Amino acid sequence: MKTAAPMYGTRQHFFLAQSRSVRLAREFAVAVLAEWRIGGRAQDVRLCVSELASNAIAHGSRRGHGFLVRLTYGDGLLRVEVHDSRGRGEGGEPRVCSPGKGDVRGRGLLIVAAVADRWGVEGREPLGKVVWAEFRGARER
Repeated sequence: MKTAAPMYGTRQHFFLAQSRSVRLAREFAVAVLAEWRIGGRAQDVRLCVSELASNAIAHGSRRGHGFLVRLTYGDGLLRVEVHDSRGRGEGGEPRVCSPGKGDVRGRGLLIVAAVADRWGVEGREPLGKVVWAEFRGARER
């Protein structure tokens, strides 16, 4: 039986910096994963897209700017990127917090760090940054 060649691809979508965009970004990611027929790690990816999109809206987007979600897949590695407009030195630097029991915020990057294999932040020109998460073992169904 002949096996399918490994699939590679990049898909991206721009979202406005408004609360409903978190749901739209999550739906975009789920649709792309379904199109690419990727089942492994789909729930982890969905969760990370939600958290990173929420952070882009709350901390990373300048007034009048939105954010971009980019998914890239190849050789079993799925990379999720969220591009925003606030640079690393502008108070938009993502950081893992240590929230207390009663805190209702501050757990997003703890979740990303727990479910992604790797994550990080890179500067972006001419402005902004990219917060990314990678998932090994994403596989085609």
